[in-house]
Amino acid sequence: MNWLNYHHLLYFWAVAKEGSLRRAGEKLHISQPTISAQIRQLEEVLGEQLFSRSTRHLTLTEPGQLVFGYAEDIFALGQELVTILGQEPSERPVRLQVGISDSVPKIIARKILAPVFRLPRPVRVVCREGDLRELVTQLAAHQLDVVLAHEPSTSAFRLKTLNYRLEKSGVVLCASARLAAKLRRTFPQSLNGAPAVLPTVEMPLRRSLEKWFYAIHVQPKVVAEVEDAALMNHFGAEGLGFIPVYSAVLPELTEMYGLRKFGVVKGAELDLYAITVERKIRHIAVEAITANGLP
Repeated sequence: MNWLNYHHLLYFWAVAKEGSLRRAGEKLHISQPTISAQIRQLEEVLGEQLFSRSTRHLTLTEPGQLVFGYAEDIFALGQELVTILGQEPSERPVRLQVGISDSVPKIIARKILAPVFRLPRPVRVVCREGDLRELVTQLAAHQLDVVLAHEPSTSAFRLKTLNYRLEKSGVVLCASARLAAKLRRTFPQSLNGAPAVLPTVEMPLRRSLEKWFYAIHVQPKVVAEVEDAALMNHFGAEGLGFIPVYSAVLPELTEMYGLRKFGVVKGAELDLYAITVERKIRHIAVEAITANGLP
């Protein structure tokens, strides 16, 4: 394995930022031939030419641009580390890496994360979205501290996890005031042929809705399918069609979008889980999230 020499990476980064060997050398107090030799060694290790050299200036190649992006992140984190360690222990922010499954409504995720920001110690929260399997893999690799998902992690993921049920919510149907008034009259039969904005077919909520539609013998006219709940809320507010909403966030959505509830989807529920793995040192922010959860 060829290990990366971070001094070489630093010299490359400085030249890329300054635009010339001379300016980088002046800033680092190193001679131009030394910097040039170090960059050549870095290129040999990486197996790529990082600069297009001409008589007047240096230009990053495509691999060089990729390496520069990583170098920016690496040295920014290094500076952050120095800054944090220079603070008093009580002032250092705790870093919380949160994975949020694609199917989790972000407004609910925001409510779940709220206790973290009320901790006496400062917390820096980093949220990443993705597929549940991918997020659990990152959790196992210690790249995430907790995952928020609509279902618990199971043995299928081949990882021993702890699942805390945080939220249980019913599902209601909402629409703009005018459409809601129309659909409320003969609900649920009024849904037959009614315009609907629904989650995409692979999402759990969509499967629950289709099962319910089949059970009550109605077939809405699907005018749009979306993954993003905020976009679905906007479409609903504009009167494009009725939308499903989790009852746990109904007051907020009513206020934000002017949506009106006109019916309840019987048997459809959202269970929201916080998924963690056993750690020797307990994370105070994860404990704040799971404090009221049921293991």
